[in-house]
Amino acid sequence: MNDYMRERMGFAAADVPRLREKYFREYGTTLRGLQANHNMDVSDFLAYVHDLPLQDYLTPDPTQRSVLASLPARKLIFTNADSAHARRVLTALKLEGLFDTIVDVNAVTPYCKPMPESFTVAMKAAGETDPSHCVMIDDLPRTTRAARDFGMFGVLAHHPDPSPDADAVFTDWRDLPALLNGREL
Repeated sequence: MNDYMRERMGFAAADVPRLREKYFREYGTTLRGLQANHNMDVSDFLAYVHDLPLQDYLTPDPTQRSVLASLPARKLIFTNADSAHARRVLTALKLEGLFDTIVDVNAVTPYCKPMPESFTVAMKAAGETDPSHCVMIDDLPRTTRAARDFGMFGVLAHHPDPSPDADAVFTDWRDLPALLNGREL
């Protein structure tokens, strides 16, 4: 994102970190802040920032795949990225075939996580009307807090300590089924 903002949009390098943080805080994502305040091409931005060698950053976890496959509920990806990037991530993590659909940043435009409106769009895509039947697993406390405030069960992944921003936390995927035990999903 930093390179995009400098190279494609002409921001001074010294201004980029401050603007990224400001837009992330005020608009939910850097992308939404750039859209609101600058003339920019969303497709170009998403293609540029997601052009990464994912295999250098992501490692498949057979336990994660096994646990997710064992869950009897419908599973959706709800992401502030686009669906092409989400599919690349699923492939890199060897999680293909486990999710029924992807609700991406384009599907929830002009919103994004953690905005409540984005959860409404995601639930509609899931064909669900009752947020209490939904679980949001995310690695950002502000997202699990927003999901919980919306009525979902918010689970903070990769977080070892209880958090006021989530209904549950875990660091080991093997713990997830027990956290969800008894939830009507």
